[in-house]
Order: sequence, then structure tokens, then C-alpha cells
Amino acid sequence: MKSLEFIYKRKSVRKYTADIVSEKDVIEILEAATHAPSGKNLQNWHFVVVRNKEKIQELATIIEEVTNKIADLTEDADAKKGLLKYLKYFTFFKDAPVLILVFASPYPNTPYDLLLNIGLKEEAERILYASSGIQNIGAAMENLLLAAANLGYGACWIAGPIYAGIEIERAIGFDKEGYKLVAMTPLGVPESKEQLSPPRKPLEEVVTFID
Repeated sequence: MKSLEFIYKRKSVRKYTADIVSEKDVIEILEAATHAPSGKNLQNWHFVVVRNKEKIQELATIIEEVTNKIADLTEDADAKKGLLKYLKYFTFFKDAPVLILVFASPYPNTPYDLLLNIGLKEEAERILYASSGIQNIGAAMENLLLAAANLGYGACWIAGPIYAGIEIERAIGFDKEGYKLVAMTPLGVPESKEQLSPPRKPLEEVVTFID
């Protein structure tokens, strides 16, 4: 057994049983998420937990409708086909007992503004590319996923259908000033105990040592 076994428990789970996720476990998972690092300690995240099955189904339907609307607006057949191909991966959460929506607030980027104002555009673009505010959300999401897996639950990081964020926010009645939907994950007991992971690139391909 690996010493960091809890890391390797995490898999992208897309099928769930009807078992209820206890509120205690949801709270524990969210508590772990909020202990992620965040730039300037702004903790620019907000989590909305949806447990109403009808509402979860409604959100999946909204994504389907918005996706089809976007597809109908394009004359590029390949682009349309490519978008519709992913629809099933954007809505599989409809059968999960819990859906967690993750919102982010604006993140002040002082170095970016400064560099841009003094004409250092390329350097400013590097700051923007790093997107510190979204990195905070990524850290919180990973904590959430690891905590869920360690408690025996499955989850799956979803960011593809955020183009339907306005409609989703309206449907759940969430209106916290400055916050926008940036990610979501279903949460539930995996339907199968055998969850496969796609192969990872070898370390020598993704790691450089400088001694």
C-alpha cells in the first residue's frame, strides 16, 4: 500500500447508487474544501449544495437546452457535433443524490494591472494566464474530491457546461454579488467499486530536476 493511499482513491465517478449522502459527511467534505490554500487568504469560494432530486434533474435539463440552443446557432457542423458529443458528460450528474455547485468571486490582480499600466503586456499576460483566483477554486475542489473519496464517496469535477451558468444561477435562486458559477461535482456512493483511472504520463515526461 502506498503511504499516500488517500490520493489514489480519487477517481472520476459518473454512476451512483441511490444511497443518501449524510449531511454530516457533506459538511465534513466541505470543511476540507475550505481548508485549501488561497491567494491573499481571500477564500473566494462559495458552495451551493443541491439535494432536491427534481432540482438536480432540472439543472441537467437546463444544460441540455442551453447546449442545443448554442449548437443550433452555429453553422459549423464539426463544431456542433463536437459540442453535442460532450453533452452526456455535462449532464450525467442528474442521477446523483447530491450536486455541489462551486462559485468564485472576483480576485484582485494588482500585479496584472500594474504591469499593464507600465506597458509590460507580455509579463501582464503571464499573470493573467496564471489566474490566481481560479487556482484557489482548483485547490478547494481537489480537497473536496480527495475528502469525498477518502470517505467512500464518488465525485467528478465538471467545468464544461459553465456556459449555462446564468440559467443555472437563476434556477437555484443564487444571487451573491460578484460570484459566478465556475465548477460543479456530483457526490454519491459509486455504483461500482471497481473504478478505473486513465493512465498517467510517466514522471520523466512531466518532471524536470535542476540540481
